[in-house]
Amino acid sequence: MRAVILAGGKGTRLRPYTATLPKPLVPVGDRAVLEIVLMQLKRAGVERVTMAVNHLAHLIMAYFGEGERWGLRIDYSQEDKPLSTIAPLKLIRDLPETFFVMNGDVLTDLDFRCLADEHARHDADITVATFERDSKIDFGVLESDRENRVVGFQEKPVYHFSVSMGVYVVSRRVLDVVPADTPYGFDNLMRACVAGEIKARVFPHRGYWLDIGRPDDYDAANAQFDTLMKTLLPPGKVHRP
Repeated sequence: MRAVILAGGKGTRLRPYTATLPKPLVPVGDRAVLEIVLMQLKRAGVERVTMAVNHLAHLIMAYFGEGERWGLRIDYSQEDKPLSTIAPLKLIRDLPETFFVMNGDVLTDLDFRCLADEHARHDADITVATFERDSKIDFGVLESDRENRVVGFQEKPVYHFSVSMGVYVVSRRVLDVVPADTPYGFDNLMRACVAGEIKARVFPHRGYWLDIGRPDDYDAANAQFDTLMKTLLPPGKVHRP
């Protein structure tokens, strides 16, 4: 198995933590967040990881090196300019037919192998791990018609969304719709899916997920660190190839 980790962003939502550190090196407890991700990928049977880097790339490369510490082979693909989340894959010339792609700031107990199996079973172009997220509106919400008459009202409603977890399994043929040397993000790819250009599926996950790019979730991850590590890296659950 092979994984590409998107680690080139500036982490602007996580400032001031990311003022001097790239987001993948921001600590959760006593470990860099990306170190936890690498340990999970290793347990899932991943042997090689390519990190797509840009912002403060030298710090990421110095910290992770060639991956010996984690029993992985790590290499790097460096952007000359920001290319968003999907276009950096176009720079990696030796991708296999199917591979993982994930953000470098995701903490989850997702079963990566089940995600890959589901992708293969349905011969999808991309399979997106999703999570149910609630969003509460702290105001009274009015609905009106074209003549500005009130036709509906909800007091502090809660809306439910199925959101991308930032973890995908991708088939290499997806890159056929990605332009070269041009910023192209996950949003562009999903619009191509809606337009029928690629076959995309979702893989709902009902376990644990945090995007530590959000300050509230980052603080929660640190507050829960000891319990969190037992969830993310439970003893004895080691995949042996």
